[in-house]
Amino acid sequence: MDIRIMDDAGAVAREAARFLVDEARAAIAARKRFSLALSGGSTPWRMLGFLDSGDLPWEAVELFQVDERVAPAGSEERNLTHLQASLVCRVPVPGDQVHAMPVEAPDLDAAARAYAALLAARAGRPATLDVVHLGMGGDGHTASLVPGDAVLEVSDTDVAMTAAPYQGCRRMTLTYPALNRARTVLWLLTGAGKAEMLRRLRDGDASIPAGRVSRDRAVVFADRDAAASL
Repeated sequence: MDIRIMDDAGAVAREAARFLVDEARAAIAARKRFSLALSGGSTPWRMLGFLDSGDLPWEAVELFQVDERVAPAGSEERNLTHLQASLVCRVPVPGDQVHAMPVEAPDLDAAARAYAALLAARAGRPATLDVVHLGMGGDGHTASLVPGDAVLEVSDTDVAMTAAPYQGCRRMTLTYPALNRARTVLWLLTGAGKAEMLRRLRDGDASIPAGRVSRDRAVVFADRDAAASL
């Protein structure tokens, strides 16, 4: 695990954006496409704000979601709402290359299977994303892999629904097989509330959901507060 410590959250967002640009250019040079799955959070939205239309050949970029709340279109609860505002509306990425999780579908389990099939169609069989961006909650959850939920044990599909609501909403999420197959896992962690969990993540503590994500190809951008326990 490569841990890079920055002065503050703004520096984390800015340097992570530069990292994404480098990863994208390398992927496009090697495979003609760059597949990126994004989580939510205030620092990630700041990161995306540092990207502009001059940074990348957006026609070669495919955007996916790591997880999404079951909430109406346009809701502030939806990661997609913030992804559209912070990036999609600002850059010329083709609309059919922005792949929203179908959380408005009447049959959510079928919708999760459909998203897994989409990943396979766009990112190979088995689906291998170039970069998966992750954050981590104070309880050690990442994506929507939350403590105690049956979704933690899903191993036969790349996308699944949480069994129960978490913070008021059920979620659709990438599962460990999809996360651990990614070429790079990009963690963004800021604030003193993440310090203990970052130490446990570094140590591969499998008692927290984040600790079960492979560290072999992981890069962490953390501010000094989040890194205080390292």
